[in-house]
Amino acid sequence: MKLWEYMVRYDYEQLVLCHDSGVGLRAAIAIHDTTLGPALGGVRMWPYTSEEDALMDVLRLARGMTYKAAVAGLDLGGGKAVIIGDPLHDKTEAMFRSLGRFVESLGGRYVVTEDVGTTMCDMEYISTETAHVTGLPVSLGGSGDPSPITALGVHEAMKACAVEAFDSDSLKGKTVALQGVGKVGSYLAELLHKDGVKLIVADMDGDRAQRVKKKFDAEVVSVQDIYDVECDIFSPCALGATLNHQTIPRLHCRIVCGGANNQLEEEEDSFRLERKRILYAPDYVVNGGGIINLAQEFTGYREDVARDRTLAIYQTMQRVFARAKKERVTPAQAADRTAEERIQSVRQVRNLYRGSEGPTGR
Repeated sequence: MKLWEYMVRYDYEQLVLCHDSGVGLRAAIAIHDTTLGPALGGVRMWPYTSEEDALMDVLRLARGMTYKAAVAGLDLGGGKAVIIGDPLHDKTEAMFRSLGRFVESLGGRYVVTEDVGTTMCDMEYISTETAHVTGLPVSLGGSGDPSPITALGVHEAMKACAVEAFDSDSLKGKTVALQGVGKVGSYLAELLHKDGVKLIVADMDGDRAQRVKKKFDAEVVSVQDIYDVECDIFSPCALGATLNHQTIPRLHCRIVCGGANNQLEEEEDSFRLERKRILYAPDYVVNGGGIINLAQEFTGYREDVARDRTLAIYQTMQRVFARAKKERVTPAQAADRTAEERIQSVRQVRNLYRGSEGPTGR
């Protein structure tokens, strides 16, 4: 599908291309929907093979953030930013400060935080040019690294899935295949190890995988072989679009539940999982702990509140499964309907009285 057709089909508000040759910045910011509030989403830095891949990724990720915030009951919209470049070699302070100026030009419509390939230090650089940034260190008034609480939410979602698939939320004795043990995956590995789970892990960074092996007695396989392992739960915790028409037939699991964004390459993949009798936990419900944590910064961060609301992902997942059964749809469809209904209801309220200065809301 062409870029413009994709934006029209999924009703995007804005796509901004950011270029600063002086600092080597090639970036894009996508704002999907601001009906519920400002668009919150991380900035991802990745050596994309083409500009088209980068633009499609930022669009997909932004839409996912809209649905994630809506399902979590937050007054936030969805956005995302990507920087084309190698996060290990191309980063500079000037690059992130330049991006901060582009974020500032949007007047608060987009609020940035960290994502794959970026860190809290990078967010500090951005914050020198704009106040529209979250996920700063605690010392600067932020909530710090959201990875631990994101992993907590994934863990709660897994337990809700276990009730559905195994009639008990206990994960003891289960085998979980972790695809990616970076920020979220490593914290999730620790929680699962405490549960008495057998871990099978794969990561593009071999040293990271070996550290998890040593610390949590995990089995390590290659990134190519992780799809073929026998397990109870397959947990994608790396990049998106890893579940598709080629990889889904290789899965030997009962549940897919992980922390990665946009795990399905296309909508049809949810039906492919259904036909294989694999229970799919919609990713933006599963990994909502991060945005729940960051949202607390808007009202004054309290860790206890963020934690309690993240633990509620267990109940949210149960409601999604219940709706899927009642309406005879996939869990992915049930989650989408839940998010879309909330957005539409708020949009109707905001458009009820238009006044002399034009419509309110979007």
